[in-house]
Amino acid sequence: MRAVKSRNTSPERAVRALLRLFAPGYRLHRKDIPGNPDIAYVGRKQAIFVHGCFWHGHDCARGTRMPKANADYWRAKIARNRGRDAANLARLSELGWRALVVWECELKDEDALEKKLRDFLQQ
Repeated sequence: MRAVKSRNTSPERAVRALLRLFAPGYRLHRKDIPGNPDIAYVGRKQAIFVHGCFWHGHDCARGTRMPKANADYWRAKIARNRGRDAANLARLSELGWRALVVWECELKDEDALEKKLRDFLQQ
C-alpha cells in the first residue's frame, strides 16, 4: 500500500498533458478546496478529479473486480472512498464550484476525453 501514489499518477499526468494543449493555467492539489482536487481552475471555480477505477469503485470491469484476499476490508474501504467522494462533490457544489470526475478507464479514448474536458471547461 505504501507504493500506491495519490499524486502525480500516470492517469493524472495524462489528463494534465491534454489540458496543457487547450487550457493551461490550472493549479494542482489545492488543499484549501474541499476534496483536494487533482486539478483546479480557481478563478473559474472548476475542479477536476482523476479517479482510479478500483480505488473509487467505478462500475467498469476494473472497478468492479474485488480482491479475493480480505474482501470485506476492501468492500468497506471502497465504500468509504465513494462516500467521501460524494460528500466532497456536494461541498464543492454548495460553495459554487463545478466539478468533473475523470475515470482512469476513460483515458483509453483520448478524443472522447478531450471533448469531455473541453465541454466542461467551456460551460
